[in-house]
Amino acid sequence: MLTLALLREKPDFVIEKLKVKNFDAYEIVNNILEQDKTRRQFQTELDNILSLQKNKSREIGSMMKSGDNDGAQAAKKEVIDLKIKSKDLESNMQESEKKQNELLVLLPNIPNEKVPNGKGEEDNLVIKQCGDIPDLGKDALPHWELAAKYDLIDFDLGVKLTGAGFPVYKNRCAKFQRALIQYFLDYNTERGYMEIQPPILVNENSGFGTGQLPDKEGQMYHCQVDNLYLVPTAEVPVTNIFRNVILDEKDLPVKLTAYTPCFRREAGSYGKDVRGLNRLHQFDKVEIVRISHPDNSYKALDEMVSHVEGLVQSLGLPYRILRLCGGDLSFTSAITYDFEVYSEAQKRWLEVSSVSNFETFQSNRLKLRYNDEKGKKHLAHTLNGSSLALPRIMAALMENNQCADGIKVPEVLRSYTGFDILK
Repeated sequence: MLTLALLREKPDFVIEKLKVKNFDAYEIVNNILEQDKTRRQFQTELDNILSLQKNKSREIGSMMKSGDNDGAQAAKKEVIDLKIKSKDLESNMQESEKKQNELLVLLPNIPNEKVPNGKGEEDNLVIKQCGDIPDLGKDALPHWELAAKYDLIDFDLGVKLTGAGFPVYKNRCAKFQRALIQYFLDYNTERGYMEIQPPILVNENSGFGTGQLPDKEGQMYHCQVDNLYLVPTAEVPVTNIFRNVILDEKDLPVKLTAYTPCFRREAGSYGKDVRGLNRLHQFDKVEIVRISHPDNSYKALDEMVSHVEGLVQSLGLPYRILRLCGGDLSFTSAITYDFEVYSEAQKRWLEVSSVSNFETFQSNRLKLRYNDEKGKKHLAHTLNGSSLALPRIMAALMENNQCADGIKVPEVLRSYTGFDILK
């Protein structure tokens, strides 16, 4: 959530920068400032009345001591009238503040100056591409056919048990899935990230804190009886550990990693690009989260991008890194780098990670602050990244490593799986 201080000081700057996200903020920003002006007027009136009320109360005491009972009774009546006015003003002020906050949460985060203009994914900027695309020959199979051939993943059984987008992993593939999760967690913890095992259901405050709520795109699964939400990513519970927390500057940065199942409705997704593991309603993902000093958050972002790159490289997959354009940037992000791996069998790039800096957008919602050496409080910066999301990694590994004997397991995973060939 953008701060009121920024909107007061630089409304034109905010409006102009949000155009990069193809968002017209003019009306909302002006309405926020109008509500802010009204709220502050109510506050000034309330402060004056409370001061007058306090003075009148003192006068009553003096009148009572001097024997001026009539004056004291008249002053008491004035105090009663002032209390009624103060309650009305408090109510008006709260209503104005409520309207202001309802408007504030409609504004997306301001994009960083490095974010390119663009309307959608076709305008994202490829900043790096590495690895050789394998030549599999004309008989190469997509992962859903490999899964059926070797009885590794049962998509039809998932439909029977739950519905489309809920696959059942079987046999060695189930162990391979576990091996990937364990390898990703070990890779992260060995590089200084503390492992967390968070809940996979969160409350409204948690969803609001990281920007998933209000759910503008209808992507959250909502358990209505208990008013809880299934997590779309471990980012939500892990970052919310620090909701309403004040850290010491010396404790920064905080580096955490977590594995969770993730749940997304994927409303509006259809067509060939959602086949097999390409787009699921339930999937597994390992996440990294950092809480950073504002002066260091872009260095932290570069470190996280390098960290994820090393992980993708270790799997032997061809990949590329993209800087997302404004039109493809998420509501909460200031800047995002996507990692894509190439699927030779599908002849397309598959997104497997997003690494983002949210600057103070989430921390302002979370009230996540730190004390500097002088004891002054500041909003921290939050960052997160997929390290990694499993479905498309699994798809690319199956497709790119297929051979006559089955599917070759990358060397780094063999100590985790206990086998060299997946079939």
